[in-house]
Amino acid sequence: MTNLKKFISISIACTIIIASLISCSSKLGQLVIYKPDEFRHNYEAKETVVLKAIARVFREKYVGANVKINYTKLTVDSDYITQDDWRTKSHASVRKLNWKECEVVLSVIAEKKTEAGWEMRRLLEKEQYDVFFRTIEMKIFEEMSQVE
Repeated sequence: MTNLKKFISISIACTIIIASLISCSSKLGQLVIYKPDEFRHNYEAKETVVLKAIARVFREKYVGANVKINYTKLTVDSDYITQDDWRTKSHASVRKLNWKECEVVLSVIAEKKTEAGWEMRRLLEKEQYDVFFRTIEMKIFEEMSQVE
């Protein structure tokens, strides 16, 4: 029964992401930006658990290649993944707020190849980042439920 719940939760999250992307597809990637967007969210979990959850989401959502966790700097980074004239990579940092909470700063960096070179574009809006944060939260619960 637990596997069925996981499958349903993941299916719902994927459906929300796809619907969000379709709803903004007409303006998708049109706005040139000069600094990556950063969105923040707080979780009630240890930093290491949050880092592992973020890395799993980055891998599952293909928002970068070669996902790496740096436990010293409390960051998760990926290399660029390139498709056609687009390349995307992700970065997240975790900061301890108090004994039970930590803050995540998430950034998905998308660039489009132009005649002048690679230009940074806004690919995701706040609604898509909110979906990422909800998916990370599900992965945190999965990480916490695993017996070591």
